[in-house]
Amino acid sequence: MIWQVVLGLWMAAVVIASFLYVPPAVGLGELGRIIIYHVPAAWIAVLAYLMAMVNSITYLRNGDVRLDRQAKINNELGTVFCILATITGAIWSKASWGMYWNWDPRQTSIAVLLLIYAAYFVLRGAISDTDRRARLAAVYSVLAFITVPFLVFIVPRVYASLHPDYIGRGKMQIDGRMLRVFLASLAGFTGLYAWLYRIQARLETLLYRMQIKREA
Repeated sequence: MIWQVVLGLWMAAVVIASFLYVPPAVGLGELGRIIIYHVPAAWIAVLAYLMAMVNSITYLRNGDVRLDRQAKINNELGTVFCILATITGAIWSKASWGMYWNWDPRQTSIAVLLLIYAAYFVLRGAISDTDRRARLAAVYSVLAFITVPFLVFIVPRVYASLHPDYIGRGKMQIDGRMLRVFLASLAGFTGLYAWLYRIQARLETLLYRMQIKREA
């Protein structure tokens, strides 16, 4: 309970600092504050999808049904944070380009990524047999993650994009105060992911036990 309170206070401090402590970003002005939320959301999406792949590989090796549930939870959370990154990116696009969506390479790649993982949930919903669903979902989860590095890190950099790049000459081209709040936000989002995962894991365990009792 204590760490949830600490997390809540931490995120509240990040929100306040992002508006009252962080100065306007060079070249982006007030709009630059959105990276404090956009980038951490994208980071957590990648992290959750990575963990889902690890869960899936481990499930395929030992067949522990708990790992299938963990992979499902991580894919759900990864998709939630991916949507959040898409929304914050669209807000930046509207303020910068005058429209929420213009099929910039980064926007296109994240849309493709969301479709790939949407298919994961469609696959799970289409198969009634528990063991077969778990195996096929695990294989798909592994294959889906293979696309993540290409769609998130490689494709957007191969094609010309209007998306701002804060990495230049190996250093972050942002103010020191913004960097501190950005790192605090990154830590906060990671804690939020861990908290949501824990809640969802408990819920999935309860639902699984109820299903077992009904089938007994």
